[in-house]
Amino acid sequence: MEKRIELEKRGKNPAMIKELNLDNCRSTTIVGLTEEFVNLESLSLINVGLTSLKGFPRLPNLQKLELSDNRISGGLNFLHGSPKLTHLNLSGNKIKDLESLEPLKEFKNLKNLDLFNCDVTSIEDYRIKVFNYIPSLKYLDGFDTNDKEADESDIDDEDFANDEDEEADADVEDDDGADPNLDDEENEDEEADDDAEDDDEVGLKCLAGDDIDEEGESEEEFNPETAEADDDCDIEDEEEEDEEPSPRGEKRKRPDDGDTGDE
Repeated sequence: MEKRIELEKRGKNPAMIKELNLDNCRSTTIVGLTEEFVNLESLSLINVGLTSLKGFPRLPNLQKLELSDNRISGGLNFLHGSPKLTHLNLSGNKIKDLESLEPLKEFKNLKNLDLFNCDVTSIEDYRIKVFNYIPSLKYLDGFDTNDKEADESDIDDEDFANDEDEEADADVEDDDGADPNLDDEENEDEEADDDAEDDDEVGLKCLAGDDIDEEGESEEEFNPETAEADDDCDIEDEEEEDEEPSPRGEKRKRPDDGDTGDE
């Protein structure tokens, strides 16, 4: 367990760590977990092989503790150094009687307790008795006193609140297109840059349109076929001007016409 704790710390100061996962690290007792983790809020020790909670440190800010699938049969009084505990999962352990749960009466903030797959659940009126044992308890094995299943928001209020904050930030960004993590001045600069890009695109489109118009006018002013036809007409006109017109009213002489003198 000590090696796993060092690995999970990742070189951080224990006082800076709020969540610690030691699942499957294999140890029968608590070793290496100290009171230095003064700000720890969530601790998971699932399937570690714990037989006792002896040596469990004082963790004044601990709220969520996962101890499922171990071999714990008692000694819950070692958790009294964590008075803010709200969620405790002891499912899959070896708790057999209600007397083993008596130390949990001291937890005034405990709302969720899970004892699923423990022998104590086979006791007659088990649920009624446990709810009476722990007045602050709201959910036992995932259900309230009316056998209504707990909502996810009730199981982990803090995570649900964080999700709502993230959704609110996303809605703000979708509404006005501005990044909520940037200040107003930075957002205004981004909008100005976007407007400048739009103006450049419009200017490029206009220039492209002018080039097309100029090319169209040039094609109308010069057409090779039309120009060649005009040149032919000019040549024909010049040839007609060079020919002299035949004298009108002049009678041609026939070859057998001769003088009418005497033979």
